[in-house]
Amino acid sequence: MITTTLSTKGQVIIPKEVRERHGWDAGLSLELVEQADGVVLRPVRSLRRTTVDEVLGCLPYKGPRKTLADMEAAIAKGARKSR
Repeated sequence: MITTTLSTKGQVIIPKEVRERHGWDAGLSLELVEQADGVVLRPVRSLRRTTVDEVLGCLPYKGPRKTLADMEAAIAKGARKSR
């Protein structure tokens, strides 16, 4: 078991062997998750940046592009049907 000490400023040093094993370098943001019997530290995972083309590429529509007016008309038609 690896132990460390809480400083008077509330700081905890994560031992080098643990940082190396996880590939954690200085400046890494960690999130602290409270649990009933303690806390868990884990790296903050940021979402990969995506482009509009990547997001639109996941939609199943393969026909011609629709205008905003086309979309609004379809929404209004659907709303009338659901009454």
